[in-house]
Formats: sequence, C-alpha cells, structure tokens
Amino acid sequence: MKIIIDGIECEAQSGEMLLQIAKRNGIFIPTLCHSDALPGLGSCRLCIVEIEEKGHKRIVASCLYPVRSEIVVYTHSEKINFMRKNLLMLLYARAPLDDTINKLRKEYGVADDIRFSGDPDEHCILCGLCVKACEEMGSFAISTVMRGVTKKVSTPYDEPSAPCIGCASCAHVCPTDAIKVTEKNGIRTIWNKDFQLVKCERCGKPFATEEQLEYNRNKLSEKELEYEYFCEGCKKVLISGKLKEIYRDA
Repeated sequence: MKIIIDGIECEAQSGEMLLQIAKRNGIFIPTLCHSDALPGLGSCRLCIVEIEEKGHKRIVASCLYPVRSEIVVYTHSEKINFMRKNLLMLLYARAPLDDTINKLRKEYGVADDIRFSGDPDEHCILCGLCVKACEEMGSFAISTVMRGVTKKVSTPYDEPSAPCIGCASCAHVCPTDAIKVTEKNGIRTIWNKDFQLVKCERCGKPFATEEQLEYNRNKLSEKELEYEYFCEGCKKVLISGKLKEIYRDA
C-alpha cells in the first residue's frame, strides 16, 4: 500500500511500523528511546506524529503505530512541534546539563530558563532501553526502582548485582550516556562492580569480561564460538580472510 508522509509518497507493508517507513524513505523523526534491536518501548514520545485517516486526525507514537491502511502523516506540524517542545522542556528539567537533551532543546526553541529545575548531575531520562537490553540478555541485573520524582534505574539496593556480566549492553543503548563505564588496567567497572577483561588473541586489546564469555558459551553454538577470544575488529578480519580463501579455492 501507499501512504503519504510530509507530502512524500511511500510504499508500506501492512503492519509495518510508521517510524520504520519514514526512516526507509529518508524522513527524519526524532527519537530517544527507540532502538531497531529493542523496538516497542515508546516511552520518550518524541516520535509522535499526526496522522489523517478518512478525514479524521489524531496523534500517535510512530515507533508503535502499525500501518494498516492508506494514511497521510505529518511529522512536523504546528501541533506536533508544540507537543515535542513541551516534552523536551520536561526532559530538560530532569537532565539540564545533558548534551543530547540540550541539542534537541535548542532545535525546538525550548528556553534555558524554565521554571523547573533538576539535578545537574542527572543524565538518565528513564526511557527503559537499558533495562530492556539487560532483560534481553537474560541477566535482569538492573531495573527501575522507587516511584515519582525518586524513580531511577539501579541494581538491587544499589549494590553490585550478582547476575551482571559486565557486558555494558545497557550503556551501549543508552541515548544520553547516563550509564558510566570505566576501563583501567584491564578492569571494567560498571554498576559499582569490577570485571576482569579478557584480551584479544590477535591484537591484545581487552574486549570482553570473563563472565560475558562464559555467558556466550552457554548460549551460542560451537560454530558461533569459533572466534570467541577475538575482538569484533579482529573477528571481522579473520572471517573476511577465511571467506576469501573459500572463494579462491572454489
């Protein structure tokens, strides 16, 4: 089927999320909590758009809206920009010194002298991506705790979490770099817990924790573990070289 996004005719499959259709056609819709690897959160609401269907208009979150019929979409209408501005004002109040939030705030003209004030050291916007990433890994080492203005992402009782494998998947998906990871002298520290790093057998670079490799051994097949002790960069080089040998000998 065909839908219209900001005057551009786009091909869409029934059930496909509106955000994905827009991205495929080079139409920008701002997001914070969306990840292609971890879809379906819809917590930041910055991806809201206005859709028109059979003469009726309504606001939807594009990352959660499956297209079922021919619609007209407005991604930056006056109403949408006004709503995004208010959303960014609240995010700015929570994390006033975060670079990501401030960049978006300036784009949408949110003043820097709003009446709300937040913790200058706060960068977490409670989007939930980190918690979902940890759940997908099967660790369940972190979660949202407390309520209201005290709500935060943490380990149980703010203590080092036993199930945590130090993979830093939570930090990699965080849109505002709120989760701090340090690596020094072969030790990775995250969530107040230290992990010994394993060195790549090819380049010698520390690349993974011992707990992370143990987790992989329990989840992956022997073929998938062929390059277990190599970092991603060296793994790509080795796989590429092996493929070239296969093609040369074919």
